Amino acid sequence: MGEFKDKAAGVGNDLAGKAKEGIGRATDNPELVAEGEAQQLKGDAQKLKGDVKGAFGDKI
Repeated sequence: MGEFKDKAAGVGNDLAGKAKEGIGRATDNPELVAEGEAQQLKGDAQKLKGDVKGAFGDKI
């Protein structure tokens, strides 16, 4: 069950990061672009964690 929570959180962070990055680029705000990129990486890591948990049956 935890795998789905991690994957959902990862997707949420990925989408929020893409939005921040897009707004940052549109407003010429490099700080917001960087924040968005970092949030996308966090989302990717969370999705990977969910995949690993799924492969090991939530035993990690």
